[in-house]
Amino acid sequence: MKAYVLEQVDKRVDCRGLSCPMPIVKTKRAIDEIQPGQVLEVSATDPGSVADVKSWAQRTGHQFLGTIEEAGLFKHYIRRADLSDVKEMKKHPHTVSHKHLLQKLSEKPLILDVREPMEYSFGHIPGAKSIALGKIRDWIAELKEPSHAEIYVVCQTGNRSDMACQILHEHGFSRVFNVIEGMQNWQGPIEKNVAL
Repeated sequence: MKAYVLEQVDKRVDCRGLSCPMPIVKTKRAIDEIQPGQVLEVSATDPGSVADVKSWAQRTGHQFLGTIEEAGLFKHYIRRADLSDVKEMKKHPHTVSHKHLLQKLSEKPLILDVREPMEYSFGHIPGAKSIALGKIRDWIAELKEPSHAEIYVVCQTGNRSDMACQILHEHGFSRVFNVIEGMQNWQGPIEKNVAL
């Protein structure tokens, strides 16, 4: 199967060494440069790209063919959809700022950090649960039924958390908020799970 996939590649984009949101930014640009039906290969080293690329492709109407991992290098394959099938990427409408979340921290709100576990370990909001974007559906299944409590979702830049909010909303979670500024600009308290 691997040889078959590689023979069908029409364009390759190199995202090695880049982290969210750059693999998606470069993928969007590259997919516009190929014809409907053609296949794009995206090479990335960021483990978060596994969930990011798949989710982006599905939400924009392109066909996600799969991912091959080779020694820490992830190769993602996407077939460009016909122009009539391409959807505009929608944003989750309910967002909050850092200021709002900081005011809520004393109430111990439910915060989901959808970054990869390593990113979470190097610094997260106190009390935040680590549920990587690629595992969000498993977490939903374990709950058995949707929560109607307020849920604040955070990632590094606000992109993965936006996707996670949309998935949660689709599964019946009605009070989900994307922390749009992400952890990259967080000025509030931080917990770390690594010994420095």
